[in-house]
Amino acid sequence: ACAPFRRLSLCNKNLKNINNIDSDKARHNLLLDVCMAANYEAQSLKTYRAQYDAEYPSVSTFTMCTMLARSFADIGDIVRGRDLYHGKKKKQNETKTEKNKLKKNFKKYFRQILEGLNRKIKSNYNDAPYYYKLKENWWTANRETVWEALTCDAEGSY
Repeated sequence: ACAPFRRLSLCNKNLKNINNIDSDKARHNLLLDVCMAANYEAQSLKTYRAQYDAEYPSVSTFTMCTMLARSFADIGDIVRGRDLYHGKKKKQNETKTEKNKLKKNFKKYFRQILEGLNRKIKSNYNDAPYYYKLKENWWTANRETVWEALTCDAEGSY
């Protein structure tokens, strides 16, 4: 399957830089890193919008809105582990794709978040090492903040 340019950029330049250092602040660090990736994504979309519009003229004036919405959906899929794009291998001798690296980093973050929860709440999340339920709940709780980070500088650009 082919991935659109905006999707390649999101994985390659933004989310792959998520810090995976062990920390008691994993929950906040994850939100910060995802918001920074979202904001960087919006900036890159704004930068290339004129080029995109020139190459693919559209009758719609909502190109930027559409690109932001699709990037938001991509970020949500990546965070929740539903992403279909596998990423490419960076070097010939590497065996892991970008998706594998991201999964590993997210697994560490969500393990740390789970470890910080009390026993009663922790018992609701028994799907380790994948943490699908925890990821889904984290995304639901933080999606508005990520959307705000994605769209905060978009005013007037569409």
